[in-house]
Amino acid sequence: QLQLVEFGGGLVQPGGSLRLSCATSGGSLDDYAIGWFRQAPGKEREEVSSISRSGRTTDYSDSVKDRFIISRDIAKNTVYLHMNALKPEDTAVYHCAAKQTHFFSPTYIPPFGSEYDYWGQGTQVTVSS
Repeated sequence: QLQLVEFGGGLVQPGGSLRLSCATSGGSLDDYAIGWFRQAPGKEREEVSSISRSGRTTDYSDSVKDRFIISRDIAKNTVYLHMNALKPEDTAVYHCAAKQTHFFSPTYIPPFGSEYDYWGQGTQVTVSS
């Protein structure tokens, strides 16, 4: 069973940057698409980015496109979310999650709204002056 642990959250000023890490163990990133999700108080969970098991396909929500970049380091079994030009509305708990896609094309990426199989505990990101 894949385990996921998020790191890197914190307090940052508007316009600043943060890099979140999603460290995985108990499996190979070659078998899983990874998604980043966030949930702010009183709001529904929102998927913001995802990356295919090959790492060659990525997707972003309109709310973060051109500001966030998802990447991965297969040697470290870690997926990153590079967040730039942060806004107060980016404040939320950020979770990474994994979806088994071994039987799909390596470039397959689950559509936004898909169910994911394994979840991390989350890391708080607060954007405030």
